[in-house]
Amino acid sequence: MSLPKERFSLSVAEYLEGEKDAAVRHEYVAGQAYAMAGASARHNRIAGNIFARLNNLLDGAECEPFISDMKVSVAPDLYYYPDVVVTCDPPGADPYVRTEPRLVVEVLSPSTERADRHEKLAAYKNCPSVLEYALVSQDRMLVELHRRVGDGWQTELLTEPVERCAFDSVGLTLALADIYRNVRFDEPAEA
Repeated sequence: MSLPKERFSLSVAEYLEGEKDAAVRHEYVAGQAYAMAGASARHNRIAGNIFARLNNLLDGAECEPFISDMKVSVAPDLYYYPDVVVTCDPPGADPYVRTEPRLVVEVLSPSTERADRHEKLAAYKNCPSVLEYALVSQDRMLVELHRRVGDGWQTELLTEPVERCAFDSVGLTLALADIYRNVRFDEPAEA
C-alpha cells in the first residue's frame, strides 16, 4: 500500500514572490498554487471586447480595468487572475496585486467553468468591494450577471444579440452583439 503524497503548501509571501518572475501564472487558494492554462482565440476576443470598452470609458477615472494578468486578492488566502477586472485601489497600490475589485468578468472555459461558477462566485460574493460578477460563455451567446443588491445578490441572464448588459458598478452598458463582436462560433474553442 502506498501512502498519499503530502501536498506542498506555500505561504502568501512565497506565492507572491514566485509569481513576479514565473513563466506560468498561478492562482492561489489556501496555500496551494494552481497553474493557469492558455485561452482560445474566442476567449480572447470576448475578454478583449469587454476590456476595450471599459478602458475607453474609465480613461482617467478613479477605477481602472485590467485584463488577465493582474492578480486580485479577494481574501487573505485567495488570489485570482480574472479575465477582466475593474479595481478601485488607491494610488500607490502594489503593482502586481489589486485588492478593491468592483467588477469581475470571467469568460467560461471547460477547464475553469466549475471553479468560476462555484468557488470564485462564492469568494467574490464575500468580497465587500465586488458589486458585479459576470460569467460569459464562449460557446454561445450567454452572459450570466450576478449583481449585489442591498444585502443580497440578483442574477440576470442575457442571450440575445440586442439585449443590453448593464455593468451598473462602472456605468457601462453593452449590447451582447458588442461583447461577442468578431466571435465565430463555428471555429473551435478550447478543447
